[in-house]
Amino acid sequence: MTKDLDNANGEEEEELELFEHFSFAVDKGQTLTRIDKFLTDKVANATRNKVQQAIDAGNVLVNGKPTKSNYKIKPLDEIKVLLEKPPRDTEVVAEPIPLDIVYEDDQLLVVNKPAGMVVHPAHGNWTGTLVNGLVYYFNQLPTMPGNTGRPGLVHRIDKDTSGLLVIAKSEQAMTDLANQFFHHQIERTYLALVWGEPKDDMGTIVAHVGRSAKDRKVMEAYPDGSQGKHAVTHWKVLKRLRYVSLIQCNLETGRTHQIRAHMKFLGHPLFNDAMYGGDKIRKGTQFSKYKTFVQHCFDLIPRQALHAMSLGFIHPLSKQKLYFEAALPEDFASVLQRWEDYVVFEK
Repeated sequence: MTKDLDNANGEEEEELELFEHFSFAVDKGQTLTRIDKFLTDKVANATRNKVQQAIDAGNVLVNGKPTKSNYKIKPLDEIKVLLEKPPRDTEVVAEPIPLDIVYEDDQLLVVNKPAGMVVHPAHGNWTGTLVNGLVYYFNQLPTMPGNTGRPGLVHRIDKDTSGLLVIAKSEQAMTDLANQFFHHQIERTYLALVWGEPKDDMGTIVAHVGRSAKDRKVMEAYPDGSQGKHAVTHWKVLKRLRYVSLIQCNLETGRTHQIRAHMKFLGHPLFNDAMYGGDKIRKGTQFSKYKTFVQHCFDLIPRQALHAMSLGFIHPLSKQKLYFEAALPEDFASVLQRWEDYVVFEK
């Protein structure tokens, strides 16, 4: 019997092919947790609703079998997430995205990244990133070993953090700059608006930074060094504005969300940093006028108030010291000015 006679419509029936996108081996110490919550915490940009839809469609397997949303995972379970489309490959789509280039020569360039722009393609953000723009304007950017799909990058900053990044345009520049980062020779200064006024005028936070056990998308400070990676942040107060403070942070290490996790650990989360508790009023009065003022500030800067202000390094070829600064973007500067005016008005 021919294939086109196998069903009443005379059309060839094909079994839907599914592709493995995620695989998790549950730890021995894992507590009983609903699988929909476990996957929402594990998979970047996943929502509980999307996870439940995938489970209902039979696309989530536990120990090789479909499961239900209320299934509670157990230690040593094998979890696989299957989807209709194959996993995205490492090819980066070139896009004509405007770039704010602060400096450029034949070895490297320094860009001022706006808040809201993702640095490189990843799950949930395959287009519209800084790297998509870079590959459009520059041919054959080098890639570090093990960093496929991220040409030119030797470091990165968060999507909603604004400021400076150095991009390598040659293999020599990439190797040399990566070495400078590894040996903590890159000078990086950030400006952050934080809740409250630190007791001291300056200090150093030495606390490992690693994934939170409660939410894998959030980083946490571990001062006892029990988890995560060694991280050091030097900070000092630039302006005290009663309920918030402008802080300068200099990184000795560059861990994911380092400043955001370290400042929360210090008791002063970044202003409007939703992931680290800064999107609520942490200091101030209970007056409705004050609450309205703070909400207006949140609306003006709908992101964490963090800006990569300066970058200093040795040029890979000339060996000359280079130093660059980027002024505060309009949203950050506007909110800072409003806090300064508010404090003066209150006096």
